[in-house]
Amino acid sequence: MNKEISENTTLNISIKTLAGIAVLIFTLVGMWFTLQNDIAEARQLPEPIDPEITRMEFDMKDKLVRQTIMSTQEDVKEIKDDLKAIKEKLYE
Repeated sequence: MNKEISENTTLNISIKTLAGIAVLIFTLVGMWFTLQNDIAEARQLPEPIDPEITRMEFDMKDKLVRQTIMSTQEDVKEIKDDLKAIKEKLYE
């Protein structure tokens, strides 16, 4: 079972296997260079703007959210009233 590997050792590898290994190596090398190019491009892009939210902007957004909630609440009340009317007509 123990075989020594020496200069006279022969390996039987098919051409299909060699082609597969070559394709794998070329794919990995291509991916490496693409990744390096993307990293270099990302380094040249401008810095993102620091999104400091001012107090006024926060208050405006808060007010908008509160108005939306109130509007939705009114819509739900209307739907409930309509549903009551439908039930009354249905059971009459």
